[in-house]
Amino acid sequence: MPDRKPFVGGNWKMNTNRTTGSDLTRAVTDGLMNIDGVEAAVFPPFPYQLTVRAILRDRGSSVKLGAQDLYFQNDGAFTGEVSINMLKDCGTQMVLCGHSERRHVLGEKDELVNKKLRCALENGLTGILCVGETLEERIAGHQDIVTARQVRTGLADIPVPMAERLVIAYEPVWAIGTGKTATPQDAQEAHTQIRALLRRMYNPDVANRTRIIYGGSLKPDIAPDIFSQADVDGGLVGGASLNGADFVALCKAAAASGKSKP
Repeated sequence: MPDRKPFVGGNWKMNTNRTTGSDLTRAVTDGLMNIDGVEAAVFPPFPYQLTVRAILRDRGSSVKLGAQDLYFQNDGAFTGEVSINMLKDCGTQMVLCGHSERRHVLGEKDELVNKKLRCALENGLTGILCVGETLEERIAGHQDIVTARQVRTGLADIPVPMAERLVIAYEPVWAIGTGKTATPQDAQEAHTQIRALLRRMYNPDVANRTRIIYGGSLKPDIAPDIFSQADVDGGLVGGASLNGADFVALCKAAAASGKSKP
């Protein structure tokens, strides 16, 4: 199996303040101090990027700093938006593009997601492309069509060299906060489909090296079974990332799964 280091990202969404975010950052860095075999990142709200970055730097932590979104223009009259240059100035290293809530709550289209992802990758950041189907789309049997469309459009005009910094997060929207749970087999099937699509769009090497992570209400009790699937390379965590112990447990599960895969 190709050497894909497991990745776990903690998306704090519109939660925390300066105090609780600082405490959470310290809990994560303390818990992961001697843990190898996993790449971890936290994605705090924009106002706390510098605060979190300072804690990570002062502690010499390998935990990466991520942003939950960006705008694709470098500057200009775009009230309320945050540019790639602003993120880089804060020391941000990764950015989420097309998270399910931005697609389905805020109405972002595939083409806008593509512009944001290209901006992140062109400027040297790791871009995490989020894709996944809604409950209605799954019931209709369109999950493969929807996910393939989001991947194809999201990666439009992104060449092989830029794909080196790509992570894909499969988020089954129907399993996020609905009480429904995706099985490990559900996750593996979707990840297999995405990897096969990357093989067709690029080449086998890109497909084998690209990390595809799972994001659907991940909790420590279900994570080991999901992470053990051959094509699942970690997770994008929402609610559980707001608890330092839970997030650390998820990172440990991902590290263990990476060592156990053939």
